[in-house]
Amino acid sequence: MTEHLELQHLVDLSVGSGDESMPNLLENRRPLSKRCPYLGLMLAMLSSLFFSLCSVIVKSLVNIDPMQLAMFRFMGVLLPTVPIIIYTEQTVFPEGKRLLLFLRSIVGTVGLMLSFYAFRNMPLADASVIVFSVPVFVALFARVFLKEPCGIWNTLSIMLTLIGVILITRPPFIFGETKVENNQNYNSLRGAIAAFVSTIFGANAYVLLRVLKGLHFSVIMTNFGAIATMQTLFFSIMFGVLCMPNCGTERFLVLCLAIFSYLGQILLTMSLQMEQAGPVAIARSADIVFAFFWQVMFFNEIPSKYSICGAILVLSSVLLVGLRKWALSLPADSRLKHRLGVLAQ
Repeated sequence: MTEHLELQHLVDLSVGSGDESMPNLLENRRPLSKRCPYLGLMLAMLSSLFFSLCSVIVKSLVNIDPMQLAMFRFMGVLLPTVPIIIYTEQTVFPEGKRLLLFLRSIVGTVGLMLSFYAFRNMPLADASVIVFSVPVFVALFARVFLKEPCGIWNTLSIMLTLIGVILITRPPFIFGETKVENNQNYNSLRGAIAAFVSTIFGANAYVLLRVLKGLHFSVIMTNFGAIATMQTLFFSIMFGVLCMPNCGTERFLVLCLAIFSYLGQILLTMSLQMEQAGPVAIARSADIVFAFFWQVMFFNEIPSKYSICGAILVLSSVLLVGLRKWALSLPADSRLKHRLGVLAQ
């Protein structure tokens, strides 16, 4: 029974976490969250803002390969975390967790690199919607790898997400030949494949991340940053895309990419310590809203009716997942939980 309960909660904090760790970072600051009950949700939305800005930067720096941009992002995760792990005197490679840390880093790195390629080859909002559908697929992989039940609620969420992704990508074998994108540099098929496969790697990364929940956040982030930096550096050299950004705007944006990545990661971690995973997942739905806003504001690309409909379906499925997580967290004698009993199925 204990093992079953542990498995059921294995992915609770995975919703909307991107490649972030879930430490017990603010256990001693819970009174602050009680004084400001919406602080956790506000931090989650602020985290979404920073992550969405990272997507804008990746899309803007067309002269730098996405793989190298991923390397700069991982360096932004690693460098600020090293002083923290030294100050807290944590063990960098804890015995019994090394393989899991390595796997989590590899899977997370591949997922992020693919999402960067998706941002480069698709409209920003379309790629963001597909990448943001990761929380829905966590339930699917929990069923496959952890043998957890996948009830009607999760099945409905997955179906809505898949339909939404189809509307966004508009595969030719269903919709026929579609109008060419305004941006001739787009490769919609390549971008759609990269975005979808990114969700697969991302969902597995979250499951591994939750298994490592007992470790201090600096241990997870240091391992992830170090392994990911070496991995992206190796591939950048192997594919001949390693180069220094040009002076001026490019270097400034690369620096902003690293800073925004770290700020978004820390803010999301803090929000998950102050608030339950379900409400945080709902708050992080702001990612999609920001993506559509930036796409129009910075790239002057008006989303099509198919993209808007697909985004609504994916957003609805993410909200369903968040509501279910919230319903499961309510006390057993909660009247509201009984009314929403279907959410726990």
